[in-house]
Amino acid sequence: MAQSPAAKSPTPNLSAGEAAPDFDMATDNNGRASLKAFKGKKVVLYFYPKDDTPGCTIEAKDFRDRMKDFEKAGAVIIGVSRDDVKSHEKFKEKFCLPFPLASDEDGTVSEAYGVWVEKSMYGKKYMGIERATFLIDGHGKLAHVWPKVKVEGHAQEVLETAQGLK
Repeated sequence: MAQSPAAKSPTPNLSAGEAAPDFDMATDNNGRASLKAFKGKKVVLYFYPKDDTPGCTIEAKDFRDRMKDFEKAGAVIIGVSRDDVKSHEKFKEKFCLPFPLASDEDGTVSEAYGVWVEKSMYGKKYMGIERATFLIDGHGKLAHVWPKVKVEGHAQEVLETAQGLK
């Protein structure tokens, strides 16, 4: 696995109306996910800490269970973590996830979106992804930002916001 990038200070505080940082990442099944590829579509870009962990699994399944409604709203979903593509493929297969999981192994996209942060667990500090979601409109602008996401009810809230976005 790639070395963790150094923490940058201050982390970007992205807000609605700004241009979404560009991205181009490898996905499961030899795919790629880039902002340019989804021009004209709404993009739900959700960052999560780790494949096949309790909170991340619940969040992925919640997005999965609303996939048809996201499609009706003209939105695509992309999950992003620092896990490698093989890990994503196992996670995706285990839970029948119908959307791409992008691998940000070097952390550049996580840093650009300001989700690569210092965390603390049991008194130990470490760098990791802070769960966050970004709704990007068809013009590449941030339509809504959900920082420090709490999993319960989140996918439904994102869906309702995407449905209301022209």
